[in-house]
Amino acid sequence: MVGKVFSEQADQDYQLRFGGTRRLYGEGLTAYFRQAHVVVVGIGGVGSWVAEALARSAIGEITLIDLDDICISNINRQIHATDQTIGQMKVEVMADRIKAINPYCQVHQRAAFIQAANLAELIDDNADYVVDAIDNVRDKAALIAWCKRRKIPVITLGGAGGQVDPTQICIADLTRTSQDPLAAKLRSVLRRHHGFSKTDKFGIDCVYSTEQLRYPQADGSVCHRKPETDGPSRLDCAGGFGAATCVTATFGFVAVSRVLKKMEARYLRQQEQAQSTEVNR
Repeated sequence: MVGKVFSEQADQDYQLRFGGTRRLYGEGLTAYFRQAHVVVVGIGGVGSWVAEALARSAIGEITLIDLDDICISNINRQIHATDQTIGQMKVEVMADRIKAINPYCQVHQRAAFIQAANLAELIDDNADYVVDAIDNVRDKAALIAWCKRRKIPVITLGGAGGQVDPTQICIADLTRTSQDPLAAKLRSVLRRHHGFSKTDKFGIDCVYSTEQLRYPQADGSVCHRKPETDGPSRLDCAGGFGAATCVTATFGFVAVSRVLKKMEARYLRQQEQAQSTEVNR
């Protein structure tokens, strides 16, 4: 976390915009949020809601990473998707939205897809948190392993498609999820290719759902039985699982709630250490 200096006008504006946040988390922690830098990887059905919630939670610096543009089929689940934004880059539209929420937030746009080869280029080592909201297993694994090696806190999102009940969304260590094919594949890749433990917890939070998945069928119906042919395994524009905003948004909000909770714990530790140092002088 790099200390940022703000003008008197910015301070006054900030107090008005985020008074509700201050009354919930306290003045000290809200000021801590203002200094924090969070990276959101994937600005789609879940990641767009993550970015929205971070901006409205007084986070002072946000990096957005995605190479996709907005298409009409995004409208049912992505907050930045409207008639007016179709065809525009997701990071650009989301950055404009964040600046409209908080003009003093530093927003960095990275028009790229995350890969093992470009992680160091796209993610600053001084990031306070990384939110993984992509659905490519290989790239998710590379991102998580990279953050783990650099001791950058990271939270990963499981699959949000094929579900209708947001009350079944929960958080666990990535090694302890259930009913989530994406998380299961991710565990396997991390163990096979990145040296993660086969027995111990990873120390990586994962947002997932215990809901039984709904699969679209060739005749237009849906059911809980996976099609005999290669059925959907991801949430995308052309096909795959269907998705509902009430679920994808909740995935994002649950992730942000955990990020803020972990930041609060870190802030309190720093306060305790500072008090202990003062007492021992």
